[in-house]
Amino acid sequence: MTVITHNRRRSRLSTLIDQPGGVSAGVALAQAKANLAEMADRSRAVIEEQVSALAALQPAATLEESNRLLDRAYDHSSAVIDAAGPFELKDLCAAAANLCDLIDAAPEDKPFDWRIVTVHAQALRLLLTLPAEAAEARTQVLASLKDVLKAKVPGGQSAD
Repeated sequence: MTVITHNRRRSRLSTLIDQPGGVSAGVALAQAKANLAEMADRSRAVIEEQVSALAALQPAATLEESNRLLDRAYDHSSAVIDAAGPFELKDLCAAAANLCDLIDAAPEDKPFDWRIVTVHAQALRLLLTLPAEAAEARTQVLASLKDVLKAKVPGGQSAD
């Protein structure tokens, strides 16, 4: 009887995994925070750009055009969430998510109340200008936006 044996080679990855090295979790977090801090100004510029684009949208004349513009409004709101999320700008994320929820719930066969988009754009602008210490004012703005959701969507609860 013949027995064939293979001389198994260790993969390069398994060798690297077994070796000590790398950085500690604390150092990695500090590096990540430093890298993120470098992007804060760009993030704010993206948020302001998206809010301005959202505010510039005008009501549509036809139902088809309205649906297309609502898709654009949804895209702008999503972009605000994407840019604000990593910097824990929770109030901006909540306001933008509220608008996304309202657009999601809008029936496609009926005209959309465009004032909702206008109000959310104004609220996002206000949240951008409020100082960080104005927690009560931020809470009031978000509560008012949630009231819009509750009024426009039966059983409406935001996904925050």
